[in-house]
Amino acid sequence: MSIVESPTTPDAASIDPFDLEFLRDPLPHHAALRDAGPVVRLEKYGVYAMARYDEVHAALVDWQSFQSAAGVGLSNFRHEKPWRPPSVLLEADPPRHDGPRAVVAPLLTTRRLRDLEQQWRADAATVVDAVLDRGEEFDAVTDLAEVFPLRVFPDAVGIGKEGRENLLPYGDFAFNAFGPPNELVTSAAPHMPPVTEWIGRQCLRENLTEDGFGAQIWAAADRGEISPEHAPMIVRSLLTAGVDTTVTGIAAIVHALAHTPGAVARLRRDRSLTRTAFEEAVRLTSPVQTFFRTATRDLQVGGVDIADGEKILMFLGSANRDPRRWEDPDTFDLDRDPSGHVAFGMGIHQCVGQHIARLEAICVLDALLDRIVDIEPAAPEQRHLNNTLVGWEHMPVRVHRG
Repeated sequence: MSIVESPTTPDAASIDPFDLEFLRDPLPHHAALRDAGPVVRLEKYGVYAMARYDEVHAALVDWQSFQSAAGVGLSNFRHEKPWRPPSVLLEADPPRHDGPRAVVAPLLTTRRLRDLEQQWRADAATVVDAVLDRGEEFDAVTDLAEVFPLRVFPDAVGIGKEGRENLLPYGDFAFNAFGPPNELVTSAAPHMPPVTEWIGRQCLRENLTEDGFGAQIWAAADRGEISPEHAPMIVRSLLTAGVDTTVTGIAAIVHALAHTPGAVARLRRDRSLTRTAFEEAVRLTSPVQTFFRTATRDLQVGGVDIADGEKILMFLGSANRDPRRWEDPDTFDLDRDPSGHVAFGMGIHQCVGQHIARLEAICVLDALLDRIVDIEPAAPEQRHLNNTLVGWEHMPVRVHRG
């Protein structure tokens, strides 16, 4: 079949979504991609891009046509060897995907997480008290958003106290590796062997506590629900995706509050809005900005022919700000219903750990609301650059206490 190029503007077709300038400020490029059409051919990498909500949502729920098993990064596993064994959750489709998902999903439901909530709220209070004891100005990323997940999530998985600082660079590298081997990848790669080796050790049965998610995953292997080879890979998936994304999610809600006058006061008056605040924050700043899919057959989207085996880059962050779907999409609006956002994906590959991220963020948010009456930027934020994630390196804020 012939490939019909979409009606893109030259600027849209020449966009490099992994260029450092793009990563520093992706929003104007997202707008250009959305305006260019439902599907855009990105010349530099020879891949297709979807940046509008409708097309991204439709592709996410159609795993039969848009597979993950060929890799959710730029690399095409049909032809290229992945840098590590592919995730049996993220980079697998049914039937290989079914068993691991069926084991993990029940462990991470909101009902199961209630057992952790009381302790996590106490931990959040301790962390926020420690931050505020040092003064009314702090870095919302390094002092808060990075501290809390590293305190509670490894305990929940069941890994030891030593070496937890490896989780952040490992996750950062894994998400960078979904892009091309640009300087974000090559500069970190020499430091990864000992980090990767440490991660591998934490996934072994003998190194996991008896009461964590990791031990429960190994128990599923004992029951024959998954293979023994898959158990450490599933634990690795939790450790890979469970920290950096939550750091960004917590930072996103702090950023939204700091830049939205009156938001803290509104939330203090009506705590029932904290869930909406988190969903709206990750709609506005989606921690995972992009994922690839691969066409499993010749198909057509928005009048554009896409051949079997072609890679398609889906801009989740752009879809969540598509004015075709969201009214006044660039505003943090506590009166909006943000349900339907694709910050956690959609369909069978929707983030299995989203309830953990949500609970962690709301625990931190409630701890802040208990102690402050307002928050504002104290200095310009500094972006953290990553080929897949969007977040901040530093976010100086000033709080006012009641």
